[in-house]
Parts: sequence; C-alpha cells; structure tokens
Amino acid sequence: MGTYVVTGAASGIGKAIKLGLESDGHQAIGVDLQESDIRADLAGEEQLASAVAEILRRAPDGLDGLVPCAAAGAENPRKALIPRVNYFATVELVERLMPALERRQGAVVLMCSNSATLMAYEDAYVQALLDGEQEKALAFAESLEGFQLYGGGKFALGRWMRRRSTAAAKAGVRMNALAPGYTETAMTAAGLKDPRIGPSMREFVTTIPIGRPAQPEDQANAALFLLSDKAAHIAGAVLFVDGGHDAMFRPDSF
Repeated sequence: MGTYVVTGAASGIGKAIKLGLESDGHQAIGVDLQESDIRADLAGEEQLASAVAEILRRAPDGLDGLVPCAAAGAENPRKALIPRVNYFATVELVERLMPALERRQGAVVLMCSNSATLMAYEDAYVQALLDGEQEKALAFAESLEGFQLYGGGKFALGRWMRRRSTAAAKAGVRMNALAPGYTETAMTAAGLKDPRIGPSMREFVTTIPIGRPAQPEDQANAALFLLSDKAAHIAGAVLFVDGGHDAMFRPDSF
C-alpha cells in the first residue's frame, strides 16, 4: 500500500480524499490548521517548511501521491491569503516534495476550479503568480475582489500544472488537476452567507446541468482515480467535476 499526503484534510474535499485513501488501505498523512496528523498554517513559510520536514520524516521511503487541498475561499476577509495559500503555498509544497514523489514514481492531483474558466482575469495578476512574484501578486488583494483573486489564482495554478507536467512526467511523476464545480463544503457554506457573493452562488447552483451540487465524495472519487494506476497514462490533464457546468458555459472549448 502507498503513502500519500493530503492538505486541508480536516474537512470537505480533503477529508473525503483522506478517508478514501485510508479505506483503500493506504497511509494518508493529513495536514491542516485544525486537528490533523500534522497541524500547520501553510500560509506561513516557517510552518510550511516544518510541515514538509515532518512529512519527510513520516515517509522516509518517498511518497506515492500528493493532493494539496488547503485553500482560502473567495469570501475570506484577509484577501491576501487567497493567492498565498491557493497558489504560492501549493506550488512550493509540490516543489519541495517532488524528490520524494520521484522516489516512488508518485502522482500529484492539484485542486483548480471551474471558476478558472468562467471569466477573463487580470492578466498582470495571473502573470505575477506564474512568474513567482509573490509581493506583486499579493498587492492585487488591495484592488481586486475576492472572487477575482480566487478564480484568477486557480487559473494560474492550472497553467502552472500544465507547464510543469512535462518535466514531472519525465521524472516519473504524473501531475493532473481537478476543476471542481460547486461542492457542498464548509467553504461554500461560508460563501453563501457572504452578502457580496452569496446571492450569485445560490443562483449558480440552480444552473448545474446534472441537477445537484457536488458532494466532497464526488471530488474524492475523481482524485482517487487520478492517483491510481488506472490513470497511469494521464498526465497534464484538468478534469472538470462540475456536473456539466464547464461544457454548458464553453461548449466549443476543451
């Protein structure tokens, strides 16, 4: 059985993935702010480094997979946390753990979002993320709304994955991403309560072609597939798990 790391593992999609891995007999090392195997605030450089050190201590023979699910929602009042956690901490975690993943020919599943393709985002913000210019990217928290920071960050993360995938695959590590649609989690529950984005979120749910919101287990099932040997020839892909929303909004794009 394998050894995997899941961040954001205390709730929502991350928790569902961790439970799914464990039910399949794997060791799943959870990382979260709350009660978890490793407690860490990945927005902080020192805590991220400490979490990586502890992961490597627990997995001395390497990692079979990594799923960075920790995220800050669009409604977060500390807007700079959105790009810091969703993009920079995710990319840094992947890069620091890449040698351990290479050792066991592992897989990475990133969490993008179908919001990444819903609109055009600020080019300068997306480029700052891709260029690794953290100070410049975080400064956009002063001028952009939370949903722009969130969607633009997920768009950048998907592009980073695609750019990084070739080198990772040649080193034996498959990198893919999920693009979840509306999923009933604590994060979306908080968004529904936000007077700025709650009304549009409720309207958004009513348009899901499949007729219902996703549950965390829907996302976990897709992540477990991409981590498994059944997806052995899939690399650099973004899998939309959104009840058909992306196809509805962009029928001629794929």
